[in-house]
Amino acid sequence: MRIALISDIHGNLVSLEAVLNDIAQEQVDQIVCLGDVATLGPKPREVLQRVEDLNCPCVVGNHDQFLLEPDILRDYMDAPWFAESIAWCVEQLDEADFKFLRSFQPLLEIPLDADHNLLCFHGSPKSNTDIILAMTPPTNVDELLGGYKATIMAGGHTHMQMMRQHKGIMLINTGSVGMPFEQALFVHAPRYLPWAEYAIVNFVRGVVSVDLRRVPVDVELVRETAAGSAFPDALAWSKNWLLPSDML
Repeated sequence: MRIALISDIHGNLVSLEAVLNDIAQEQVDQIVCLGDVATLGPKPREVLQRVEDLNCPCVVGNHDQFLLEPDILRDYMDAPWFAESIAWCVEQLDEADFKFLRSFQPLLEIPLDADHNLLCFHGSPKSNTDIILAMTPPTNVDELLGGYKATIMAGGHTHMQMMRQHKGIMLINTGSVGMPFEQALFVHAPRYLPWAEYAIVNFVRGVVSVDLRRVPVDVELVRETAAGSAFPDALAWSKNWLLPSDML
């Protein structure tokens, strides 16, 4: 079984199409979306509809929840630009889009065989705003996992790819399709890496493996798409993207 995991698309249609083109070459059996589909990027409705067309199960991320429950925004980030960006995204969506968002689940458990399973969430099994990083202490990870057990656990939210072993659990973060962060725990605005991230989980005859993938994206096209939209944060968002030459 091969399962493609995508997460944190954030309204970036250019990067989503790059990932879906890559997935199409990989003969996966299923795609699963781990949330944060539409906000903070220039093409929220187009991305949401593209994901709906995939007919794949979806986890509710914190940003998906912000669209459905705007009142919880202030508890997460009390910043005018953030609220303005979310409000603009809400205005782009119609009732059919919100109906699709309401179908997202807090947790998804996918059996790999009779004895193995994949547990999917956004932040942690307990909350879509929890943060699990490579450097999170094991005792904290115990608390964040909340007693759940699985062969593989997969989340998003941090925009940072990760794979670590925790008490026999293969714990992974798929990274971000639409806004892969250069580093965690940043002080100023994060910079975005010039690729799109996702993961493929492989389970063959009881053997588990994970492929953390980086797909090149056309950063100039990403910027052009933002400039051609009415996205209120387009200029700042575009400036945060690194070019491939910046990585040399």
